[in-house]
Amino acid sequence: MSFFSDHPKARWALPVAAVGVIGATALTVSQSANADSGLPSRTVAQLLADVRSANVSSLSGTVVQTSDLGLPDIPGLGGSGRPGSASSSLTSLISGTHTWRVWLDGPTRQRLALIGSNGESDVIHNGSDVWLWSSTDRTAVHHKLSADQVRPDSVGKHLPSGLPSAVPSTLPSGAPRTPDEAAEAALALMGRDTTVTTSGTASVAGRSAYELVLTPKDKATLVGSVRIAIDSQEHVPLRVQVYSTKVANPAFEVGFTAVDFAKPDARQFAFTPPAGTTVTESDDLTARKGDASVNPTPVKPSADALARMQAAPRIVGSGWSTVVVAPFTLQTSQQGAGGSAADSAAQLSGILKALPTTSGAWGSGHVLQGTLFSVVLTNDGRMALGAVPPDQLYSALAAK
Repeated sequence: MSFFSDHPKARWALPVAAVGVIGATALTVSQSANADSGLPSRTVAQLLADVRSANVSSLSGTVVQTSDLGLPDIPGLGGSGRPGSASSSLTSLISGTHTWRVWLDGPTRQRLALIGSNGESDVIHNGSDVWLWSSTDRTAVHHKLSADQVRPDSVGKHLPSGLPSAVPSTLPSGAPRTPDEAAEAALALMGRDTTVTTSGTASVAGRSAYELVLTPKDKATLVGSVRIAIDSQEHVPLRVQVYSTKVANPAFEVGFTAVDFAKPDARQFAFTPPAGTTVTESDDLTARKGDASVNPTPVKPSADALARMQAAPRIVGSGWSTVVVAPFTLQTSQQGAGGSAADSAAQLSGILKALPTTSGAWGSGHVLQGTLFSVVLTNDGRMALGAVPPDQLYSALAAK
């Protein structure tokens, strides 16, 4: 368990801080893509229209995601923080390098596999069946969907975050696992605080692509720019690179290393648990939630802690330097995966102790600073998060 497990939106805002955390921005457009690779010129407006109208119903490929967020080696953050490290754990995406295999065949067949040196974790959607499989743990969970849940309109538009919403996937919500997801998040934040240009063309996974560059005008943000490579024929994003103002190389990158837009073989979506796999049906999983042996008597939070949990997040600032101030409570009423509530609380306390301390007129607490974001966890139960230096978070915490 990491200290973000009770705050999933905050956890996945860390790499997504690369595209502005939370905020409303507007758009400044200039330039057009040149034809130095033989491709016809496309303006920014034309490329944006291309992306928004793209409709790919099938593909398969390999995606590599690299995060060099400047994080210290802290137990519980899920990964060493080194760009070369790899894991097949679905909870370790905040740092290191990770390889995905993806398959898409229409709205009711998707497969997403996280490949690591010690195995792989898969989410396989095939009609009314959804399997969550871990080769390392030799476990599989089977969900049987109803007719309503299998309808195409119940599935996400983009690959392959497009699992039916009713399925409690083990995939981290909001994580930019594919170029499509990362580009969608970035493009949703464009506004007057962003200059959008083109930088000509590129070659990604052996395919010709145009490149869009989103550059924040806001000098307070740690985000230097976001580069989106768009396939010249299918108009889908092939790669997204996020640059920090602190380092020259991309601090976050997700892109195809191989991609094929042909219909995948049907066998990719047919899953039979290998011999020796422990299989759990979703009905059994639901029944176990009421089992006292699985869910011990929760610890009742104090009145102050309950008030903090119920308080709404506060937004300070706008655009790329937006800061989110939200309640942060060390809760012992939730049982962590693979351990007791007490174990989870002890691990969280250890993580907090490993972070540098800080204090000011706003109070005191612990600070985590990376290349694209900063986080402050206060001793009075608040969390401030933004794609900004810590000083901006201190000001937000002090603001009334």
